[in-house]
Order: sequence, then C-alpha cells, then structure tokens
Amino acid sequence: MRNNIILISREVTAFFISGLVLVFCMAMVYIDVNWMNDALHETSFTEITQELMLLLIATFYFLSAWQRPSQRSVLILIGGFYSCMLIREMDFLFDFIKHGAWLWFALATTAACLAMALRQPRQILPGLVSLVQHRSWQMMAAGLLAILVFSRLFGMHQLWEHLMLEGYNRVVKNMAEEGSEMFGYSLCLIASARYLWQTRPQPVAVRVPHASRNVDRAEPLTMPR
Repeated sequence: MRNNIILISREVTAFFISGLVLVFCMAMVYIDVNWMNDALHETSFTEITQELMLLLIATFYFLSAWQRPSQRSVLILIGGFYSCMLIREMDFLFDFIKHGAWLWFALATTAACLAMALRQPRQILPGLVSLVQHRSWQMMAAGLLAILVFSRLFGMHQLWEHLMLEGYNRVVKNMAEEGSEMFGYSLCLIASARYLWQTRPQPVAVRVPHASRNVDRAEPLTMPR
C-alpha cells in the first residue's frame, strides 16, 4: 500500500513538473508575440529557449557519459546527436563564417563522437537497447517526431497561404512552427532528464562485519620456577 502511494505521488509530481516546463516554454512564445511585437526570429526568446534546452540535454548526456564508464559510448552518441541539432538551430551564427557552414561543424561533432564511442563498440548496441526499452523513450520519440516531422509539415507556407489567402501573415506560420518545435524540445528534455535520473548508478551498500562479542581472553603467562 505504501509503495503504491509513493509511486503515484512520484508520477503526479513528475506530471506537474512537466506541465510547468511546458508553461514556461509557451510563455516565451507569448512574450515574443505579445510583448516583443511578433519578434519570432533567430534571437527571439523562443529560439534562445530552444537552444538552451538542446544545450542542457547534450550536457546531461556528456556528463553522464563521464560518470558512467559502462554506458559511455552510447551516451556520447546521444549527446552528439543533440549537439548536432543545437548546431543546426544556431546556423545563423555559422553563416557569419560562410552560408551553410553549420554542416561542417555538425560533421566534425559527429566524427568526434563516433571516434570516442568506437573505443568501446560493444557498449553501443546494449546501451541503445536499454534506452528504447525504458519508458522515457516513448516521450523522447514523440518529441523527436514533433521536431523533425510534425513541425516541418505543420509549418509549410503553402498550408498557411491557402488558409489565410490574401491575409497571409508569415509570423502566424512561424509561431505555429516554432511552437511545435518548442513542444518537441520540451518532451526531449523531460524524457532525457527522467531517463538519466532513473538509470543513475546506485551506491553500493557496504556491510561492515560486527566485531565478535566474545573476545578470546589471553591465557595467563606462567613464569618458570
């Protein structure tokens, strides 16, 4: 009975924390639209929040890889994947070097992470299996689908041009697309934090044997006569 109550309490707490994360993310969209006069661009609060979430996710995985030698390879690969997503989101910075330069940085990050992960290749497959079997994977997969598929399709300008006809406003399309991406990033952040927390190494309890209560008494020494 007590264990059931504790389990339900934890899940309810996790639900409300996830809700707060989503409220915060949508607050950034609201600020950009209502307070910043439709400022949904590369340096908007929405875009910066997305980049910070990706940075947090990648940092979580890299720190966990450093702390968990037995899972290091797969955690580095996952961290590298989210790092490449971060580089893609910050493509406007790399455009100062050259248009499309973000791709070379993403490829360099991929090569570096692969090189580190392949030092222990036997960890990769079991680590991926452990991830996809964890219940947080479903939430992470939903977030990735929202980012990589749904937001792209939902943000097609042909859809919004046909919907609004002569009153087409690109800011409305951007808000719908960026809001969908924000939702996906939120799911990935929540799922990653939960996965890494629930799979963290548990401290091993070391039992110290108690000293025997019956202490052998030394026999009295007899002096030779």
